Amino acid sequence: MPATIWPSLPLSSWIDTRDTLQRYLQIAGKIRMVLCPPEPEFANVTLYVTSRGLTTGPMPYNDRTLQIDFDFIAHRVVIAASDGGIRSIDLAPKAVAVFHGEIMSLLRELKCMVDCSPIPQEVPDLTPFDQDTKHASYDADAAHRFWQILCNVDVVLKRHRAPFRGRHTPAHFFWGSFDLAYDRYSGKPAAPPAGANRLFRESLDAEQIYAGFWPGDARFAEPAFAVYVYPKPAGIEEAKIRPGAAFWSGQLGEFLLRYDDVRASSAPDRAVMEFFASTYDAGAALAGWDPALR
Repeated sequence: MPATIWPSLPLSSWIDTRDTLQRYLQIAGKIRMVLCPPEPEFANVTLYVTSRGLTTGPMPYNDRTLQIDFDFIAHRVVIAASDGGIRSIDLAPKAVAVFHGEIMSLLRELKCMVDCSPIPQEVPDLTPFDQDTKHASYDADAAHRFWQILCNVDVVLKRHRAPFRGRHTPAHFFWGSFDLAYDRYSGKPAAPPAGANRLFRESLDAEQIYAGFWPGDARFAEPAFAVYVYPKPAGIEEAKIRPGAAFWSGQLGEFLLRYDDVRASSAPDRAVMEFFASTYDAGAALAGWDPALR
């Protein structure tokens, strides 16, 4: 896959749009969380990459299903119901409060009454969506490039996922942590960290190996691929992994591979596959997972 397919997206170049878009997506995600039956490790709340953007997929509502699609080509949000009803709004610079009001209005027009929390999650500023006039940026080009990256990562994660024989997730997008992720499970339970909140109590209750991508945040201010093993096995920091640019982050407690190092490689998709495969092999061996799962 040529490096030009993996576009540049420094966090500093679109951080205001990233923060606004994260809240837009959280609104859709919270609707999904209310409408879809609960699943282990919050698998019922995630979004999915499409050939045009991100989607909730079909969500049950009484005798119908409802779907919310973010289109990062036409820059629109489309809400479609299985009875033929359809509504849409533009993705354009507008305050989160305005966007929230528009989405709720479209749902009412489709006769779908959803009562979900207006409080954002996993972000420092917890201003309710319906009161948030601060976050109002939308750079269409940056949103499009972010989606292009997600498309590439989605393909690699699906290739990485394919041979695993144990319980595992699809490649899916978490709107709270704003990452495209895939988790494998050993089949054994795990104890969540002491004092964990509900999010971590329910998402870290099983042995898992995570692989994913995120565009950067305050902890690591650039886009990167990441892998962690939970619970963290002794000695994992010293594991031999590939490619050579990958490293262990003591601050984050996980393996990282900078996105820009991937872009600079001669075969970006191969570099990411090597990272996911080598870190899984190292983590699974140290954690004592059944080799037959691989």
